[in-house]
Amino acid sequence: MAVYIDPPTWPGHGRHWSHLVSDISYAELHAFAARLGSPPRAFERDHYDIPAARYAAAVRLGAIEVSSKEIVRLLTAAGLRRRKHPGPRDGT
Repeated sequence: MAVYIDPPTWPGHGRHWSHLVSDISYAELHAFAARLGSPPRAFERDHYDIPAARYAAAVRLGAIEVSSKEIVRLLTAAGLRRRKHPGPRDGT
């Protein structure tokens, strides 16, 4: 059981963002995000968007630093990946 975070390299709304994910469950992810003080609106499909200013706090709470590619791999391996738009492989 672990929660992971990628570097804050994703631009948006005048800031840079990280993605926070769990490799076990959304319940674990939501509990961690609550301890971090992330609002529920920061949850998007399968991850929380975490502003760069909160990155160090997430790591101090126990989030494991990984690459963005590793975030996708972990979500997929755990069966927790929720694609934004279904593609041809999803049968749609």
